[in-house]
Amino acid sequence: MAAAYTLYAKPGFAATTIERLCSEARISNRAFYECFGGREELLQALHERCVEESLAVVAKALQEAPATLEDRVRAGIRAYIEFATADWRRARIMHLEVRRSGDVLTASRQRAVDSFARLVEEAAAEFPQSGRPNRRLVALGAIGALQELLIEWLLAEDPPPIDELVGVAVHIFGRTLGSS
Repeated sequence: MAAAYTLYAKPGFAATTIERLCSEARISNRAFYECFGGREELLQALHERCVEESLAVVAKALQEAPATLEDRVRAGIRAYIEFATADWRRARIMHLEVRRSGDVLTASRQRAVDSFARLVEEAAAEFPQSGRPNRRLVALGAIGALQELLIEWLLAEDPPPIDELVGVAVHIFGRTLGSS
């Protein structure tokens, strides 16, 4: 898994063969197939591990945040962005390779987005919503914006500072959820 974590992040899933994975991990092809049915299954396991860890980090940040919507939004976003960007490989797997892998991670990606949308909905549930659009759809839109911000951070020649990413994401989430 450690070899895949690096290779799937760069050069990427499509460019990483079983042979290269096994060579990097110093295991035989047979040993690989005793653990995984193929490189797609390994990518899914890596993606799901990253998602589970990030969900736990964000949930903890939301629990510890002051009880205002704005504070919860800021805490959750900062926790997610800092977690994702703390290791470029994690950010690439969660935000680039998940899309580049084609249908391999479609279901896993949808489960992840759904889990994050539920976290957003739960964090905002006790705050009034009158006259606002469907909170789930708003959460999905804001999550999409956050993903695009992280892709920009990954691909930009001069990546924006983390604090700027957090500020923009907080602005987007705050406007859409009604906290600012």
